[in-house]
Amino acid sequence: MKVPVIDFDACEGCGTCESLCPEVFEMRDDEKAYVKNAQACDTCDCQEAMDSCPVECITWQEE
Repeated sequence: MKVPVIDFDACEGCGTCESLCPEVFEMRDDEKAYVKNAQACDTCDCQEAMDSCPVECITWQEE
């Protein structure tokens, strides 16, 4: 199964991923995005969130 992962060092905290997939991604107090529920990609378009990331810090990883 593929799940989204975020390169925290590259994340600029723009919030695009959270706005597109709020069930999967979440902005936290350190102004970085986190994957809060990787299995929820069936509720939104994780690929669109990846493609919309301005620094391309979200990728798929085999779980």
